[in-house]
Amino acid sequence: MATYSLPREHRLTRRPDFRICYETGRRYFSRYFVLFARWRTDDSYAWRMGLAVTKKTGNAVVRNRIKRVLREFFRLHGPLMPERLDVVVIPKRQLDPSRVTLAFVTADLASLVTGLAPNRGAGHGAS
Repeated sequence: MATYSLPREHRLTRRPDFRICYETGRRYFSRYFVLFARWRTDDSYAWRMGLAVTKKTGNAVVRNRIKRVLREFFRLHGPLMPERLDVVVIPKRQLDPSRVTLAFVTADLASLVTGLAPNRGAGHGAS
């Protein structure tokens, strides 16, 4: 049976990794999400993704649904992600949680994800 989860190697799990991404990464904006992207110089070639969905977004059910949909988006679009990239995704306040579907997230984030490239701006490398 095939596994449909996002592998652990593609997840940001430690608070210091999130903090470094916030402080040294480059910000990208879509209509409903903010992405912090940081290029790593370590030996791991895997891209990693973290989610920061605050209580201002809604109750636990709403937050978990948003996170499930975002994880599914990144699982499906993983081959488009550049290597050695850390990304933290934060929903904006104007996001209506009832509208969040895979199609909605894909329409909003697909162009940002495909536009991430190693030669784009200040987020490249660790300083």
